[in-house]
Parts: sequence; C-alpha cells; structure tokens
Amino acid sequence: MKIGKREFGNRTVAVIGAALIAVILLVLMMPYFIMGAPEDGLVKVRKGSTTEMVVDSLQFTIGSSFGSRVGTLLKLTGSDLSGRHGAFKVNKGDSPFRVMRLLRSGQPSGIKFTFNNVRTREEWAARVGSLFMASQQEMLDALNDSAMCAKYGKTVDNITTLLLPDSYEFYWDLTPEQLLDRMNDYYKKFWTDERKAKAAALGLTPEQVSTIASIVEEETSKSDERGKVARLYLNRVKIGMPLQADPTVKFAIGDFSIRRITNEMTRTDSPYNTYRNPGIPPGPIRLAEKSTIDAVLNAPQHDDIYMCAREDFSGYHNFTDSYVIHMANAHRYQAALTARGIK
Repeated sequence: MKIGKREFGNRTVAVIGAALIAVILLVLMMPYFIMGAPEDGLVKVRKGSTTEMVVDSLQFTIGSSFGSRVGTLLKLTGSDLSGRHGAFKVNKGDSPFRVMRLLRSGQPSGIKFTFNNVRTREEWAARVGSLFMASQQEMLDALNDSAMCAKYGKTVDNITTLLLPDSYEFYWDLTPEQLLDRMNDYYKKFWTDERKAKAAALGLTPEQVSTIASIVEEETSKSDERGKVARLYLNRVKIGMPLQADPTVKFAIGDFSIRRITNEMTRTDSPYNTYRNPGIPPGPIRLAEKSTIDAVLNAPQHDDIYMCAREDFSGYHNFTDSYVIHMANAHRYQAALTARGIK
C-alpha cells in the first residue's frame, strides 16, 4: 500500500507536533520533579484537613512557591488527605513530586522531645504544647485529672514522677493520654526490680524517692554532692525529723528566685512546706533527673542531719551532725549574705 506524499507529510507534522507538545509538557513539569524544597520543614496535618489546608501549611512552613507546586500535584492526582494526620518531615532538596507522595501515602515522622531542668507541670505542659498537637491546657487538664492519674497508680500531686527528663521521640498527633501512656512505659522500664528493692530498703515508695530527689536537685547544683545531700534527708526521715528544706518553701510560695528564706516564709501554709509539715511532701517540687534518683537510692552512709550553704558561695555545703556547729555555719553564711546585700 502506497502512502501519498501529502499523507506522509501530514503524519510527519503530527508526529513532530506531538513530540513538541511532549517536550513542552516535560519542560513545564520539570520543576515539579527537580525543584528542591528550599529548607527543611515539618508539615503538620490534622485529621480531616482539606487539601487547601495542607497546602497552606506547606506554604507557611516551606515556602509559597514550593507549596503551590505540591498543591498543583495534589489536585492533579485527585488526592484526598482528609484521612491523613501527623507530622511529615520535608528535607531540603526534596522535590514537589516526592513531597506529594509523602503526603498521600508516606509515614508520619516522629518528633524528638528532650526536656530537663523543668520545675513545674505548667512548664512541662508548655513544652509539650510547643511541639505537639495537644495544647498546653489540654496537657495540664490531663495531669490534673485525678481519674487519669489513678490509671497510672498516681495522684494529682505525684503524677509528675512519670515525667523522667530524657530524650524521647513521639508522633506529633498523640493525645495527652497517649503521651502519658508512653511516659508511663518509660517510667516502668526505669524502675527496675533492683531500684524498687533499694527504695523499699529505705522504707520509701518510688514516688517518695523522686520527691526527695527533686528537693536534692534544688538544694545543690553540684552532682558530686547530691548523694551526700540525699543521705542527710534520708537521715532526717529515719529519725522523724522535719525535712525543713528551703526549696519546699520556695515551691510553696511559687518563687524559686528567693535567695534568703525568712522565718515568716517558713510559716507559709502549704502541704509542700516541710517546715510546717512533717515527712515527705505529697509530690515532687521539680522533675528529678534519673541520675539524682539514683543518687538517692545509692546515697553514701553518713550521720549528718544539718547542712548550710558555704559562705564562699561555691555552691557546696557544710555538713554536720551537731546543732551547735550548724548554727556557727549558718551565722557565717548569713553574714556573707548581708555583706553582699542579699536580703
């Protein structure tokens, strides 16, 4: 069968035209496959989000131009993201096509959560709210819910013993209860049978050990002194002597910036004030580090029941089992405070 020149020419033109169109489309689509994200970012998608809401999040997190390209691909592929939720990590250099696939079917990313040097539940809840979907208030409500606390064998006062400072990784959309579930898992792993046995040998519960550890951390910033401070408080507990710990007064007042505790302050009406109340407070006055908890459990033996900050302001303390010597130490420290104008 012969093909006429005109027909052959038409076919050739059609082929060339199709090729040109393909090249043009390829050029137009190229940025969607090779244009890299300008920076790292974490795109947070709430359950029930529309494609437009996700694109808005992308544009805010990664950049308007890049987010728009991902949005175009999502619309072209008819993507329904209403059932997707979580935080999705976009790496610098990722193409819009790769990010589109990540949002459609990729696994959510975990978020690293590191906390230490935290005093109050409000401060901890604020850190949660700054990283995760749960707000600070939602987290506080969970910590202050007696039924929720009872689930973990805790009270509202000592629920913070679950919150062991460390580095963790959680999904962004965990609920407050799910987050506490995870913290409880880590708590149970930390409190091994050996640690429980050591606490029992001291006549204490794990919660009471954590509470003493929290006082020890407030008393001294010197890690090499924490075991000695811990033993002093254990000695006081053993003989039925009030703990009379200044940090508990600061906690009761709600002001840790106080440098000098007065007699009036020691009369503050609070179950945490160990000048007014005998025994161990109902809960921690800060989130105690694991190392400090171990310092309590392994506190070296000594007979001292008094301590006073050294007058050289080194951060260390003078220890003694004599009240007379203790008062002499206290007078020197008080004089040093006065000399520095600290009231």
